[in-house]
Amino acid sequence: MQRIYISDVNNNPVVCFNTGLDPRSFARTKMSQSLIELGYIVNPDGSYETWKPAEVNDVNGIMNVQGPLFNGKRLDLLINQSNAASFDASSQAALQAIVVWIKAKMFLGDKKSSLNPGASFVCFEKGKYPPGSVFFAPESISSRCLYLEAVRPDKESPDRYNCSDLTGLNNTAFCAGVMLYTLFTGNHPYPSEDTNQNMRDGTFLPINYAVPNLDEKLSNLIKLALSLPIEKKDVSMSAADIISNILKILIDNNNKIVSISSLFQPISEEKKAKIEKEKKSYLFKQKYLVKSKRFVIQNRKVLTGVSIALLFFIFIMFSMANTISQRPSTKGMQADSVVYGYYSAFSALDHMFMEACLQGADKTDLNAAINLTAFIKTRQAFDMTTPNVIPAGIWKENGGELPHPNVFGITNLKLEYVSGSENDNTVVFHVDYVLWPLNEEFSLNRNDILTLKRDRSNNWKITEILRTER
Repeated sequence: MQRIYISDVNNNPVVCFNTGLDPRSFARTKMSQSLIELGYIVNPDGSYETWKPAEVNDVNGIMNVQGPLFNGKRLDLLINQSNAASFDASSQAALQAIVVWIKAKMFLGDKKSSLNPGASFVCFEKGKYPPGSVFFAPESISSRCLYLEAVRPDKESPDRYNCSDLTGLNNTAFCAGVMLYTLFTGNHPYPSEDTNQNMRDGTFLPINYAVPNLDEKLSNLIKLALSLPIEKKDVSMSAADIISNILKILIDNNNKIVSISSLFQPISEEKKAKIEKEKKSYLFKQKYLVKSKRFVIQNRKVLTGVSIALLFFIFIMFSMANTISQRPSTKGMQADSVVYGYYSAFSALDHMFMEACLQGADKTDLNAAINLTAFIKTRQAFDMTTPNVIPAGIWKENGGELPHPNVFGITNLKLEYVSGSENDNTVVFHVDYVLWPLNEEFSLNRNDILTLKRDRSNNWKITEILRTER
């Protein structure tokens, strides 16, 4: 069921977001605050305007957020419904939509906009906006709708086009690579469960094996884009260069998008057979790679050498186990305790415990805590003094007089249960609080929607943070 779509409401076409919430749940989760979040409409010339939701309506007992019409087609549906192998109009339209989406993201620069292609519409017909214009829906409300669209949100990521470990241009390049891979192969590069982990591990079939006759330079660029989230992977090209080179291939000298058929070249039967052989070898190696890594000790060593290696191995394992056991963890904590502990650790700049609470969620707070700690340590080293940083909670208890240049931390923390249960291994909370940034004139009112799931050790971890701030 599509929850982001264009519909007629009282003979007035609008963009609709089906929240899946009844009026009471909508009020309890404070979803109305998403109405202040902005979307963007980017024109082909690079100019853009903001888009705001206009109203909320009760449609058959379900709250729908609605806003001004953008007459376009949803990007993910264009990709999924196309067939690049047939070189038909649908595949050409999908390629055009991906290209203008990439350009629109580049035009927006650092402005926060949704990366999920399910939250983007591309205009193809003349109207209020010229063909080639792109609509980016507000991130929080669109993320909720796309989460509900997932067939199995408890087992698969609602956003299979982005990796939670990437930010900025890296995520833009990665998302572009996933879309192009899906378009040209007809299959998603990460079709199975544990999508984010597969992205980190790089467990996808290289596109040159999936479609051997695709332009070689474009295949290499897509492969590089999909390699960006791989842990300890040194990608030979920056995200900006990957995007730039992709656009150079897909846009001709007349600033027109190339025909999709021109991106495929005929290959000989001999080369096709060679590639098929390499593909089978690659899949075999990938399947048994994890198991092969476990066999580290060589059996041919003499008895003395084996004994020394074994003792060394045991020593290392004991040291690692001892180190891991001393690290902060959420073991034995309930889901709400993890949430309270996370925000308390943020106020205390305990970035090690904050990191223990996160698994795939946004690390903005963690990075802020690390940077602030580094700043304090630097002041201690160079000034030989300890900066007078006052915890916000203590400051407020003592009267909380303004100004507050040396105050940092969280106050007025309120936690509300939204959905899920321990039996389902997924719980969602709404958190409302005030953040007092160090050396800032004003405090920030934040509203976070936190999703927690159990990890492999059955410990609760924060896997997603959706934030609105004012």
